[in-house]
Amino acid sequence: MARYLPGSWIVTLIVATVLRSLMPAASSTVYAAPTAPLSELWAAPTDLAERDLFLGPWGAAKAPDPNAVYKFVRAKSHGANPGVVVRDANGREWHVKQEGRTLGFEGPAEVTLSRILSAVGYHQPPIYFLPSFTMTTASGTGVEPGGRFRLVDPVLHDRGEWSWQANPFVDRQQYAGLLVILVMFNSSDLKNSNNTLYEVARGNGLERWYVVRDLGSSLGETSRYRPRRNDVHRFERSGFIRGVSSDGFVEFEYRGKSTELLRRITPADVGWASELLDRLSAKQWNDAFRAGGYPPETAARYITVLRNRIVQGRELADGEWARKERR
Repeated sequence: MARYLPGSWIVTLIVATVLRSLMPAASSTVYAAPTAPLSELWAAPTDLAERDLFLGPWGAAKAPDPNAVYKFVRAKSHGANPGVVVRDANGREWHVKQEGRTLGFEGPAEVTLSRILSAVGYHQPPIYFLPSFTMTTASGTGVEPGGRFRLVDPVLHDRGEWSWQANPFVDRQQYAGLLVILVMFNSSDLKNSNNTLYEVARGNGLERWYVVRDLGSSLGETSRYRPRRNDVHRFERSGFIRGVSSDGFVEFEYRGKSTELLRRITPADVGWASELLDRLSAKQWNDAFRAGGYPPETAARYITVLRNRIVQGRELADGEWARKERR
């Protein structure tokens, strides 16, 4: 499917640089970068039915100890939610995202969406949720509000951000499918600074992972400016698919950042992502929300909306959507 501009990488890079110097930051053009193995973005989940969505792909060995005493290292320096960097008794460093006073708590949404993405084949770092934890500072030791714990793991080397607009996968269905899943979860913050390129030490070699990492602006409403995240009432009131344009591309109800990334997504792309998510069991859905610390009644409401969106996506792909629209 010729969805993006052809041409050599050198020419593309020059064109992209010139356009970025002349245009606003939000360009609607997406550029192919040098080729790379698809496995750097996505690996087919051949064992999807057996995947643990509570502990996630890193398992219990990488999880934070809820009974440990963590040593304060420094305060978190950016983002909508406050937080701290701490170290546990084993010397492991954790980045903790706590609840803010406005816009909604990102930690639960981030952990839950991370579990879903990793289950269906997209790489994720080790992250977990703790409702509270004990921390020691220069002033003493006490119980702190919990949040998302992200481990700084020695096998993962952060090599900076990667671009939604220029990467090796922009002409692949798995790239479009990733965007569809993020839209399903109302992930409002599709910006390059939330993407991390990791070098991953495996045996005697290195792999590269293209990861969408900061996922907390999800499961609420979509908006370019200060969207409420992790808000089940707003999530239930929001929409997913508006229809299909005259040139055959899907129109979403999405109102978050970087809507230009969604302009070339086809019904087949939506169907591919929907079929992938539809393979998750009821237990796996519940475990993903349990991993984020959601109470069962709230999780059930979110899962109902998401399952309805999966049905919409599959109907769109097989033409049932169009038949319903004509009735």
